[in-house]
Amino acid sequence: MKVNELAAAISGNIEKVIFGKEKQIKLVLTAFFAGGHILLDDIPGTGKTSLARALAKSVGADSKRIQFTPDLLPADITGVNYYDQKKGEFTFRRGPVFTNILIADEINRTTPRTQSALLECMGESQATVDGVTYRLETPFFVIATQNPIESQGTFPLPEAQTDRFLMKLSLGYPSRAAELSVLEGYMTESPLDSLFSVCGKEDIIAAYPEVRAVKVSELIKDYILRIAGETRESNRIRLGMSPRGTLALMRASQAYAAIEGRDYVIPDDVKAVAVPVISHRIITRTQNTRSLAQTNDAVVELILDTVAAPID
Repeated sequence: MKVNELAAAISGNIEKVIFGKEKQIKLVLTAFFAGGHILLDDIPGTGKTSLARALAKSVGADSKRIQFTPDLLPADITGVNYYDQKKGEFTFRRGPVFTNILIADEINRTTPRTQSALLECMGESQATVDGVTYRLETPFFVIATQNPIESQGTFPLPEAQTDRFLMKLSLGYPSRAAELSVLEGYMTESPLDSLFSVCGKEDIIAAYPEVRAVKVSELIKDYILRIAGETRESNRIRLGMSPRGTLALMRASQAYAAIEGRDYVIPDDVKAVAVPVISHRIITRTQNTRSLAQTNDAVVELILDTVAAPID
């Protein structure tokens, strides 16, 4: 099955649970096929966890959920070695990170020490416990959620952590028509309970080489580099995107093109993924932290308007 056919099947299945969010679902699948991770940053009740669970069910892969709390320890994520009296030796008990799709719910409610336990897992698809390194399963996809409104009892993610996420998205309020569909769809039971898988993890693994094979011309590479350079030179930005961000922008553009059914990237692919890929990787000079996310998005959109796209 081609990537675009696979994405269409998964998207259609998720839309049975999440109404009126086709664009956000497409971006989540873009990150999924690009081999990245997603940070869903939105107010409570907008469907962040439901979206993550719907994706896990649609793919038919193993999924686990961690509810992050202030007393959570790194071992609660990666696992722990315990002494087995019957065997007379230490045995490794794997943590919830050993799965295909990990739902990290309210990730900003745990301490930085515990948050950092995910750094190696997300960056290198492995976990090191007591000096022993364990490879994680393939695919490995983290969907983390956080509430940007509350500050009491939360620990904001440091830049090193947020940079590990390929994209940062917000679902936002639904339209009136979409919210009416929610009322009707959830009247008797949750559609999530009856959701079935449309593919297996083998299909996702098989799609990875097709995504990586999507052609990126020299003109598109130059376009991506000019966007990255502008984030580092703009007087509106105090800290520009890292080289990891530049690579993330190219990977996301490849996945978006594959979902669109093309084997080459066009400037519109780069523009479609630029805001969710870049906005959380920059630090603007604004002092208004309450509207920080909107400010970052606006700055990236301004850069896209400023940097000329290549014309074939």
